[in-house]
Amino acid sequence: MGSVEEELLIEQVLIQEKLKLYAEDGSIDNNGNPPLKQRTGNWKACPFILGNECCERLAYYGIAINLITYLTAELHQGNVSAARNVTTWQGTCYITSLIGAVLADAYWGRYWTIACFSSIYFIGMSALTLSATVPYLKPSDCTGDFCPSPTTPQYLTFFLGLYLIALGTGGIKPCVSSFGADQFDDKDPSERVRKSSFFNWFYFCINIGAFGAFLLVLVQENIGWGLGFGIPTVFMGLAIISFFFGTPLYRFQKPKGSPITRICQVLVASFRKTSLRVPEDATLLYETETQELIVASRKLEHTDDYKYLDKAAVISLEEANSLEFFNPWSLCTVTQVEEVKILIRMLPIWASGIIFSSLYAQATTMFIQQGRAMNCNIGSFKLPPATLGVFDCITVLIWVPLYDRFNVPVAKLLTRNNDNGFTVLQRMGIGLFISIFGIAAAAVVETVRLGMAETGTDVSLTVFWQVPQIFIFGAAEVFYFVGQLEFFYGQSPDSMRSVCSALGLLANALGSYLSSLILTVVTYFTTKDGGDGWITDDLNEGHLDYFFWLLAGLSILNALVYVFSAVNYKQKTMS
Repeated sequence: MGSVEEELLIEQVLIQEKLKLYAEDGSIDNNGNPPLKQRTGNWKACPFILGNECCERLAYYGIAINLITYLTAELHQGNVSAARNVTTWQGTCYITSLIGAVLADAYWGRYWTIACFSSIYFIGMSALTLSATVPYLKPSDCTGDFCPSPTTPQYLTFFLGLYLIALGTGGIKPCVSSFGADQFDDKDPSERVRKSSFFNWFYFCINIGAFGAFLLVLVQENIGWGLGFGIPTVFMGLAIISFFFGTPLYRFQKPKGSPITRICQVLVASFRKTSLRVPEDATLLYETETQELIVASRKLEHTDDYKYLDKAAVISLEEANSLEFFNPWSLCTVTQVEEVKILIRMLPIWASGIIFSSLYAQATTMFIQQGRAMNCNIGSFKLPPATLGVFDCITVLIWVPLYDRFNVPVAKLLTRNNDNGFTVLQRMGIGLFISIFGIAAAAVVETVRLGMAETGTDVSLTVFWQVPQIFIFGAAEVFYFVGQLEFFYGQSPDSMRSVCSALGLLANALGSYLSSLILTVVTYFTTKDGGDGWITDDLNEGHLDYFFWLLAGLSILNALVYVFSAVNYKQKTMS
């Protein structure tokens, strides 16, 4: 008898050991089988994803960084109009992420969503290159003080390419970081720690791409816009190739159904059961018996807040007496209800990114225009102001390794957080407060520049005075944006990871739109009495420093609201 029990025990041990060879987070390999840890995922799959992100970001920033210069110098738009066009386009690049996120989570999966939207992206890049190369599609140069308006075909080709890029990058962005994080098994403690490190290096690669893009500014302004747009198009092609090369090594998460449908089911079911009481014993609420790793999502523990939503999981008398009470529009699981609660809890944290992103939008709009009003000469060479953003990349490239290798160990000692030192919410909060000093530095520089302009000595203020504000923003990025990536992936329900990643991007979109709105409102109120306004085509006649101080004040309020929200945030817990 004992030998039989021993054999069964040995067999169970062998089964457990065999299971440890495979990822346990519900992922599959390229053939649809449970993925072997030694052959798939982890850091061995990440170089292809990081290479894709690096090339794609070089392509994106190769357009975005100096777009305001193209709009003013080639399409002959004014400062306010060009800045609005840039921030509106940037906002669209982020808001289209909702399309990619829903398709990835509900239907296509992250892999095929990235593949399809990359093709759209490449078509947009090609159209943009043609608009700056083909004589018929290329805007005419100015003759003296006369600058002819672009023709309708020229406008259409340029903006068609621009907004195809917005659709393409939007479809990709919510999926790439999540797809990279999918390569690490949440059930494996060692892989879980590496996942946190992945987000740091993912942002590092974003800035490697951006660093290369700043060199393209020199090409655009000194050689030509056709070549300046053509090179990013080639890199977008390389991004697609890099992504497909890693296919045999990837781990894939199956689509888990429409997250929007799951949310609506909870809202409808709770409304239909308004008259029912929620039982005091949470175990009486409806939940499936098994852990649904692939079909839906791992079970979440019940929480006591937003009790009205719990009505969706209350089993009515009719449902209890029926053998068919699984109508998802009438009865939802506790896990499904908790998914909606998680999204509600995320909203205040998510909203903090809107103001932060409106500040960040200044780096590609008003910072560049500020730089153009300063002394950009280095001997006989005139430095394009957009290239100053390279210092932002340098800051990030320095800070990410320092954060990963130095800040984390030191923070572990100070905070006694054994995983990553600072919690994700602490990291984001630090970034918010750092950004206040960045926009304040920009305001101080502009005040000094205007003071010198009044005396006729503005040319002596070198553009390198912008470097401190750019460095400060670079440090803020490493804390806030990387923390944001990790927060939305880590706190999201399994069935909504792309959608939650898109929430972070949506905050960036609304930040860009908010920047456009603030510009419009400020211009209206500062010019309605016939004045020149704060932001003029000749910045020496305006008060850009007031605009920066206004943003600084909004940032202080935003940081205070964030602290309150972060202190009261309830973390996701698995059952």
